[in-house]
Formats: sequence, structure tokens, C-alpha cells
Amino acid sequence: MKTLITGANGQLGWELQRTSPDDWRLIALNHAELDITDSTAVAAAFQKHQPDLVINTAAYTAVDKAENEKDKAYAVNMQGAANIVKAAKNSGARLIHISTDFVFDGRKSQPYLTGDKPNPINAYGASKLQGEEVVLHETKNRALILRTGWVYSSHGSNFVKTMLNLLAQREEISVVADQIGTPTWARSLARAIYNFADMPEAQGIYHWTDAGIAGWYDFAVAIQDEAHRLGILQGLIPVIPIRTEDYPTAAKRPPYSVLDKTAAWQTLGYTASYWRVSLRRMLEEVKEKGLRTEI
Repeated sequence: MKTLITGANGQLGWELQRTSPDDWRLIALNHAELDITDSTAVAAAFQKHQPDLVINTAAYTAVDKAENEKDKAYAVNMQGAANIVKAAKNSGARLIHISTDFVFDGRKSQPYLTGDKPNPINAYGASKLQGEEVVLHETKNRALILRTGWVYSSHGSNFVKTMLNLLAQREEISVVADQIGTPTWARSLARAIYNFADMPEAQGIYHWTDAGIAGWYDFAVAIQDEAHRLGILQGLIPVIPIRTEDYPTAAKRPPYSVLDKTAAWQTLGYTASYWRVSLRRMLEEVKEKGLRTEI
């Protein structure tokens, strides 16, 4: 299958390239090669490559910066999605579009279902929701939208690599404990995407993360424990739980953004790994490949 991947330099785009089926032909384009906000460039890329499938991982993901750069966030996350879906329709390509748990406000106390009403509380989430709406409307729900959250990888910048740096450099760190979600290894997400890609009947909105729940504090403690066990970190330091109000940010975060993955797990026929198991595997890769120097 000829597959066009946007946002190829991102965490997910990178994992998709590493884990693609052997008999697939990938055209992986980074931002410099394809700016999805440029409708002419998007149309030309589809005309040139004639993909069977497009996986849109390109996104503006700087949650706090989005509060002051709303135009940029909407240009990528909404208008960029519109450009992709138009080109996909014109070429007959199937579309898999990646979205986020931040389309929800976090007021719920149990995992969000795909049918729950979105209510984003920051500009990033609002721009991603509008991207979803464009995709669903323009494809008459025939595209696949996959919401995820708390994504990390051994590639690029993310919470895990930030914590490894801080844990190595400081005598103690403080981490927010009252925001709850599910850490998700980008490789787990990439595997799910390829499995969905083999199921053309899978349409509409699905949720995918690794299994289980955690707060950012729990995640940070697990990162230190696993990294120390593997010898990536030489010592242990105190990790102090704090409240959201003690760590103000430009953008509000949902206090609870756990996604219900039941429909996705039933459709694919398997359950994702527990998030801490995935974290261990990612850190084993960091150690094995000497990626510590890139963190």
C-alpha cells in the first residue's frame, strides 16, 4: 500500500517509519517537505505521489504557546486538516487523522467515550476539535480519526526525556499530581494505526492509548524508577507531588483526560500494553542505542 505520512519528523511520524509493514511503500514528508497549511503544496504532493492512504500526524502541539499563537495553531490543526482532507477526497485516498484527548474538558470522572461531547478548555484542544469536525464533515464520517494522549518516544522532545534530564541534574523535582491521563508510547500508537489501516471498514472516531491511568507525578516516579533500574540514572532524588494551582501555565489542562479504548480494542482484537510496560521498553531502547546523549 502506498502511504503518505505528514509530520514525518514528529514522534509518531518517526515511529510509523520504523515500524511500517515490509510490503508497504511510504512517502514520509516532514514540515520542510510539505507544509500542510499550504493548500497548493498539499494538492501537488497528492498529485505527485497518488497515495492509497494518508496518515496525518502533522500538528501544532505547543499547548502553552497556542494561547498566544492561536492563528498558527488553527492554521495547522484546522486549516491544515482541511487541506489534507480535500486533497485526499480528490485523489480517492483514505485518511487516518490523529487527534487528542484535549478535546475534552476533564470534568468527567470516568474514561471518555468516543460519543461524549467535546468541550476543549485551551486553544490547542479547540483547534484540534475543529480539525476533527472538518474531517468528519468533508468525508461524511468515512475517514478514521484516532484520538490519543500523553505521547512519548525516544525521538524528539517529550515528558519522558525532559524528566530524565531534570532527574539527572537536580537534587529534587516537583511534578503536578492532580492531572490524570494515560502515557502512550508512540510505537504502540503506530502499531494500532497500521492495524486500523488494514481495516477499511473502520471509520469515524476511535480512542487509542496504552492501558491504565496515571498522573504526571506517577509518570515521573515511574520514569525515575525504571531509568535507575536500567542504569540510565545513577541515583534517586525526591519527586514531590504538587497541585496544578502550584504550577501555573498559560493553557489550562484537563484534570482528567483518560480515554475509553474499548471500541478500538474490540475492533483490533487486542488490548494495548500497560503504560509502565511500554515505558520500560522505550527506556530499554534509550539505553541500548545510546540515546541518552540526545536527551
